[in-house]
Amino acid sequence: MSRLDDLIDDLTSSHISRRQFMQRAAALGLSLSALSMLDSAHILAADGNKVVWVSPRGRLTVLDDYAYWTGKHMGYFGDLDTVMEGGPAAATATVTLVASGQADVGFPSPGVFSGSLEQGIPVISVFDEVAEETFDFAFRKGEMPSSLKELEGKTIVLGDAGWELITNPLLAQFGVDYKKVKYAVASVTAWGQVFAQGRGDAALSWEGLRAQWGAAGLNFDYWLGKEHSKFPANSFVIRKKDFEDPSKTDLYTRYLRGWAMGLEFGYHNPRAATQITMNTPELSTALKQAFPDVKVAVESMWEQNLIFRGDWAKRQGWGWHDLSSWDLYFKTVKEIGQITKDITAEEVVSNKFIPGANNFDHNKVAADAKNFKLSPEFEAVPEPGNNA
Repeated sequence: MSRLDDLIDDLTSSHISRRQFMQRAAALGLSLSALSMLDSAHILAADGNKVVWVSPRGRLTVLDDYAYWTGKHMGYFGDLDTVMEGGPAAATATVTLVASGQADVGFPSPGVFSGSLEQGIPVISVFDEVAEETFDFAFRKGEMPSSLKELEGKTIVLGDAGWELITNPLLAQFGVDYKKVKYAVASVTAWGQVFAQGRGDAALSWEGLRAQWGAAGLNFDYWLGKEHSKFPANSFVIRKKDFEDPSKTDLYTRYLRGWAMGLEFGYHNPRAATQITMNTPELSTALKQAFPDVKVAVESMWEQNLIFRGDWAKRQGWGWHDLSSWDLYFKTVKEIGQITKDITAEEVVSNKFIPGANNFDHNKVAADAKNFKLSPEFEAVPEPGNNA
C-alpha cells in the first residue's frame, strides 16, 4: 500500500481531517491537478454525513456563531457530523478552502465572495445568514463626520488588507471616492486598540463587535451600516458542483436547517443562546475573558440577532437571499472596478435550500428556547429587545 493510499484510508476512516490530508499530500509531492482529480472523484468532497464549516475570521472564539453552537447543543443537527474550523486569518481563505475541498461551507463577506467569482472560483451562496448590513465605521468620541464623504483624504484602520474588499464598495454606495481614502492595516486581533490609541480617522467594525469593543473599554461613536446600507452581508457558500449534485441536496438541507433552528432559538431566548455559546468547552475560556460581564455578551449576541433576522416580514425564512440587494452590490463593485465581470444574483446566489432549511417545528423550537434553564448569572441579565 502506497503512502497516498494510507493517507486516503486515514481520511475516509476519519482519522485525519481534509486539511491534514491536503497538507500531507502536498508534502508527498502530489500536484494541485492531482488533488483536484481526487476532489472530482468525491474523495475530498463532503462526506456522506459530514459537513465542515470554515470561518472568515481565523478563529472561532466569538459569539457570532451562536446559532451553530446552540443548534449543536440542542441536537438540531440530528446525526450529522458537523465540524467548525477557524481557518487562516486571511478573510479570503474561507472561499479558497471550500474550493480546494478542505472545507464544505465558507462564510465570506460579499466583497470576498464577489472577488472569488471574479477569479472564476466555482462557488455559490446558499444561505444568507446576515440579512442586513453588518459592517459599521467606528469613530473616536466626538469625531464622527456628518457624512462619509468627509473620509476622503482620511485613513481607515483595518485588521486585514483584504478588508478593503468590504470598505471600498460600502464607501462607494454613499458617493465616497474610495481612491481618496487611505488604509492602515493592523492586527486582526487588535486593530480596534490601535485605532483607539490615535492611529487613523476611522476603523471598520461590525455588529456584535461593537459590544465586545465596549466591554474592552473601547468606546466609540458608530456609523451603522444597518441603518444606511442596502447591501447584503456575509453568507454561506458551497462548491457549485455540490450544489448541482442531487445526492447532496438532503445533506446541505439538513445542515442549514440546524443553523436555522439555532437562529430561531436565539431569537426567542438570546440569553440562553449566549449562555450555551459561552459554555461551549472549546470557546469558554476565551469568551469569558472577552466578556467578563455577561450582560455585554448578551448585548453582542443581540446586535447580531437583529441583522440575522432582518426585515422578517419581507423574508421567506432564515437564510433567504434578497436578490435585488445582491444585484445592487454586484453592480456597485463592477462600477468601481473591484470586479470586471458582470455578475447577476440569479447566477451565483440561490434560495434552493431555504424552504427545506426552514421546514421545522417552529413552535417546538420556541418552546425549547422559552423553557431553557438559565443559570443565575444569565437569569439576572435583562432580556434584550422585543422578541415576542
